[in-house]
Amino acid sequence: MSRVINTDSTGKARNQHMRTAAELLRRLSQKPALDDDSKDMAALLVYCFKEIEDGIEESMVAWEKRNYWNKVEQFRQEWIWVGLAAAKLEALIRSGDWDQLPAQLVSLFPRFAHITISKFTRGEDAWQGAYQRLMAQTPPGK
Repeated sequence: MSRVINTDSTGKARNQHMRTAAELLRRLSQKPALDDDSKDMAALLVYCFKEIEDGIEESMVAWEKRNYWNKVEQFRQEWIWVGLAAAKLEALIRSGDWDQLPAQLVSLFPRFAHITISKFTRGEDAWQGAYQRLMAQTPPGK
């Protein structure tokens, strides 16, 4: 009997979401003004960060079962920024404080410096409607 290999790992999903977020940051930085597409892209960033955070938690649960406590703590510290960024960005979007968006995006760029984008692979269909979906959801903590 051969080994079963899970091709849909949390690490692979995390890398895909990081790539999507990196492309969104690049596209947003090239926008001359705020428009509906910009709002959708910012909302999709929130979703990407939340998915990454969920994957981090999944990875940590698996490692905790194996008693890899040091690895769990190191991993948690390495990725703690994701949940914080998602919360800040979501609060900014919900409050409509769009003047703060550029500063928030600039603070995220160092987290994506290792991702090289030579060609955009995500199309408009990836983010269209994300703003409306986010605004339709109940805000966290309510």
